[in-house]
Amino acid sequence: MVLSAHKAGSPARFDMNLCAARLKSLGIQMTTDQWRTLVQYAVLEPAVKKYMFYNSRAFGIAVAVVIYVTLWINLYSILQIYSLGQSWKISILVTLAALMAALVIRFIIHQQQGKMNTNTDMRLVAANEVFMKHELLVGVTVKLDQLHSIPQLWFVHFNVEPCLQTLEESITEMKRNQEPVLRHNLDELCLVTETAIFPAQEENAEGSIEESPLLPDMTNNSRSLLKCRELLRLIPDGAPKVMALQLLTIYSSYYIRLLVSDQLPEVPERRHVMFNHIPCLCQFIEFTVLGRRCFSFKLS
Repeated sequence: MVLSAHKAGSPARFDMNLCAARLKSLGIQMTTDQWRTLVQYAVLEPAVKKYMFYNSRAFGIAVAVVIYVTLWINLYSILQIYSLGQSWKISILVTLAALMAALVIRFIIHQQQGKMNTNTDMRLVAANEVFMKHELLVGVTVKLDQLHSIPQLWFVHFNVEPCLQTLEESITEMKRNQEPVLRHNLDELCLVTETAIFPAQEENAEGSIEESPLLPDMTNNSRSLLKCRELLRLIPDGAPKVMALQLLTIYSSYYIRLLVSDQLPEVPERRHVMFNHIPCLCQFIEFTVLGRRCFSFKLS
């Protein structure tokens, strides 16, 4: 099931009544406040919508076309100025060079779009934590309608229990035989958090609380404002079942985005999905996170 946000009006929004009716038909009782908290605010913030537009496949193709045209014009003009050959030979050389450069740039953009995106995929972790109890996984994509970017929510029926059991067994096995490798791979799953430190607040902390200002002095902010960076591990060490559930929750939206956009790799044998040659969620996590070579990763 896919739900598209309304294009008209600002800001964009999902039809709450339609969403509630469709979820109710699937046996999921959810209030409007819960829907807004889990999905509406997570996906439809203006900054997120703008980011999704600039990260979309159509925008990437448009960028590649602009780069091709720009390179072709500049290279052709330079070669014509120096008269390095006949016009038709220059045209062929410039076309090949500009085309190769545009294809390389498009390939790089495509590879980046196939990776997990903390700005979009991670925002639906809380939603998937709730929906997977109802055998649903939620992902978000964006489609372009003229100059408008329209977020789309995809609800895919998926029972994570078999994947949870298999992933738990894989983590247990790696803890027993390959614990350094497991710890190294999971340590790469982290977020960088920044905390602002105001020196003025530290100086006034020793004095009277009544004499300290309610707000810090923001003059010369670039000099006085300090930031403390910390790494937040997404998968701390714990019981294998807890770690497996956290991995399934974190990677569920990423998996659904690749699934509905036909970017999942092919596998020789399926596990817990109905379609042949498509990896299930646990297979995908085993290769992406745990580094287990269960198939060759080929994005379409």
